[in-house]
Amino acid sequence: MTKKGVIEEIFSKARFADDPKLYKVFYRDFENIRELTLSDFIAESNNFETIPITRIEMIKRNEKILFKKLRE
Repeated sequence: MTKKGVIEEIFSKARFADDPKLYKVFYRDFENIRELTLSDFIAESNNFETIPITRIEMIKRNEKILFKKLRE
């Protein structure tokens, strides 16, 4: 499964089968890493229009890491 597919699956499960407030999305905002709840990220990114999926660095549910971008 592609990186985009993994992220989309996490977002779908969080939104429709779980509580999106339990999820934290960490993404690159220029030189900084910002942290938002999944609900806030979706609203702020305007459904990935203003913040593309490629800028997501990590997704956590509670303290468990569900996705982490690999550095090359």
